[in-house]
Amino acid sequence: MQIRTLKGPDDIAGVVRTHGLAWREAYTGVLPENVLEQVPTNPNPDVVERWYERVKTDRDRFLVAVDDGFVRGYAYFRWGHKTKEFVGEAEAGLKEIYVHPDDWGKGIGTELLHTGLEMLPKDLEAVSLEMLSGNDVGSQFYEARGFEQIDERTYRIGERSYPTEIYRLSLPDSDRNH
Repeated sequence: MQIRTLKGPDDIAGVVRTHGLAWREAYTGVLPENVLEQVPTNPNPDVVERWYERVKTDRDRFLVAVDDGFVRGYAYFRWGHKTKEFVGEAEAGLKEIYVHPDDWGKGIGTELLHTGLEMLPKDLEAVSLEMLSGNDVGSQFYEARGFEQIDERTYRIGERSYPTEIYRLSLPDSDRNH
């Protein structure tokens, strides 16, 4: 398994597939089936291009886990002006982290997270994220790695709003601000 930054559009098809399969697995029973069906798992070239356009300027903040040429997971960190409003000025946002469901429990998500934390600017104090409520796999993953739920919000998907949970991980002082 290799963890590396996003190289280009060739990685995106695997990213979109991993995202879609992970979403469908994690959010079955949480989101309506018609919402889950809209998340692509076999992206066409237009979907790949749209995703790549969205992240191409942040390729150095977008990590992929690749095994035998296939994307098995990814993590997308943002900081500075590109974060959501709940992310503090001295924080990074973990925009997305997903692992192919066939690989859950194999340490890929942990490796992506640790690699991402190592690449963050040293003056940041925490990492925050927002996750749809009811994603038990996600909450167990984050809590086992030191994240704490600090708030609740809502996130709009289509015509409906869904409850979310905000998690934060304080970064060790020994690695920061020195």
